[in-house]
Amino acid sequence: MGTYIIKRVLSIIPVFLLAALLTTGMIHLSPVDPAEAYLTAAHIEPTDEILAQKRHEFGLDQSFFIQYANSIIKICQLDFGISYLSNKPVWEDVSHRIPATIQLALGSLAIAVLVSVPLGFFSGIRKNSAIDHFSRLLSFFGASIPSFWLGYLLIFFFSVKLDLFPVEGIGTWQHLVLPSVTLALPLIAMYTRLLRTSILENLQQPYVLFARTRGMKEKTIMVKHVLRIAISPMITGLGMNLGKLLTGTIIVETVFSWPGFGRYFIEAIFNRDLPVIQCYVFIAAGLFIFSNLIVDLIQMYIDPRISRKEGHR
Repeated sequence: MGTYIIKRVLSIIPVFLLAALLTTGMIHLSPVDPAEAYLTAAHIEPTDEILAQKRHEFGLDQSFFIQYANSIIKICQLDFGISYLSNKPVWEDVSHRIPATIQLALGSLAIAVLVSVPLGFFSGIRKNSAIDHFSRLLSFFGASIPSFWLGYLLIFFFSVKLDLFPVEGIGTWQHLVLPSVTLALPLIAMYTRLLRTSILENLQQPYVLFARTRGMKEKTIMVKHVLRIAISPMITGLGMNLGKLLTGTIIVETVFSWPGFGRYFIEAIFNRDLPVIQCYVFIAAGLFIFSNLIVDLIQMYIDPRISRKEGHR
């Protein structure tokens, strides 16, 4: 297992280099001149002399490979440049906004797991029962409804009509409920279907029949064997969606005025704030790598056969 972890950590290096290449290439492929975008955000008239000065200051007059090497060095130092809009270091602005996005992502994941695991489990072992029909109806509803429309519905009923939760902002657990539910519903729909399908497939496997013939209790078979193996696809989905939630909560953060990283990214796009956009691309790549590494380790712990396969390789 230790060898596998070392291999996975070393595999991060080429992904890191590729992310740095993409962020550097954005400047050359983008039709927006970074120097002109900076002067426009600062409300300075972009004359030829000032543009040349800013291009030299940003290192845009150097070759692509020199810019690429400089970007790798700066990224290792968490130096993503100065935001054109706030005139502050990008990492300083991002570090103040990421905790809010992490709070929202973890809240939605917690709701999704707490609802989808029991719902998918019981709908799988009790096929065509009332709870199975309910879970399929909820999955269809959660997969069909757009997130922004669901957010406005929740605001209308629970904030405007019932006055139970705040409409916008951050601060207390009440502020977290509605945006977390909005993000969690599509995840509940996906995880419930995954777990139900996986349980139905595992119930047909020979090990279930052998366990029953040995006289094991049905509860033990379902929880310790079937659920433990059937939950693997759901854990894989959790890893993919954790990175997606940490970087893709843009719509929900906008609807609920949540001061997170996604909303900050949207503002950067509208203002052509290239250093912020570059930072977003790199952080997104890093979060996906980290979340998938954690998921692989959890999978190896749950299913030791994965560890043995890696050892044989």
